[in-house]
Amino acid sequence: MYKIKVGISACLLGAPVRYDGGHKRSPFCERELAEFFEYHPVCPEMAIGLGTPRPTIRLVKRQGEVRAEASNGSFDVTDQLIAFSEQKVRELDFISGYILCAKSPSCGMERVKVYGGAQGAAKEGVGLFAQALMQAHPLLPVEEEGRLNDPILRENFVTRVFAYHDWQVLSQSPLTAARLIAFHSRYKYLVLAHAPKAYRALGKLLGSLKGRDLAEVAKEYISGLMQALTLRANRKGHTNVLQHLQGYFKRQLSTGQREELAEVIHKYRVGLLPLLVPLTLIRHYLRQFPNPYLAQQVYLEPHPETLKLRYSL
Repeated sequence: MYKIKVGISACLLGAPVRYDGGHKRSPFCERELAEFFEYHPVCPEMAIGLGTPRPTIRLVKRQGEVRAEASNGSFDVTDQLIAFSEQKVRELDFISGYILCAKSPSCGMERVKVYGGAQGAAKEGVGLFAQALMQAHPLLPVEEEGRLNDPILRENFVTRVFAYHDWQVLSQSPLTAARLIAFHSRYKYLVLAHAPKAYRALGKLLGSLKGRDLAEVAKEYISGLMQALTLRANRKGHTNVLQHLQGYFKRQLSTGQREELAEVIHKYRVGLLPLLVPLTLIRHYLRQFPNPYLAQQVYLEPHPETLKLRYSL
């Protein structure tokens, strides 16, 4: 089975690359996601020649500049880390996502401790490799392994990875206006669940293709799509989409079936049922009453069902 290529901090796969020779193995990454992701592990600190065990590295602010130094002051690896990071991230244009190690001075994506201020250590830094990665690939789905313990953040990240990969596949062939519009047609309800304003903006963008450079429109489109998906869909957004989908069956369903579907959607809206329940019922009716437009909607299955990511939403 084809797997999506995803970058990851090597320690999260159990590689003994941390300062003490240990690791931070993530069972979710190593077991569940690995069924669908082909990992490309990186440890910036080992890559620049630091062995294990080694003194811990920390970010230190000196004269307004953040440096990466050994905690015991024995060495400074700022320049080496920056040089490696800038080179490495240029080689990663084939990946569809990245999972980083939290709090790391090289790989932490946010709230990394920065020492040297008047208050001691402030959680305001970004790891040097993570910073280079996000600057070079601003649309790339990036997340920290610790945040993946949150079911909402976990589902959001995996949704973005599959969407970005879908776009990368589309981009491998010559892009046409028809293919771009068809792509958006599949993503309309997923975008609507996450960001109604972006849903309208993207529709307006593709409605004004005539006379515009297609490559420029495509660039603007994927930027808008990925930014929209970073906004986490809530019960209000999902309910809005579920009610839209419900409307496609109003002529096929009996009165009792319509009432049942409406009740299930209402119970989801008020928190009595998980999202999977109304979705399962809608998919059931879709099998009974096929609708090609609905069947292609990514919203119905943005990632493999076996990951069980919507069970807790």
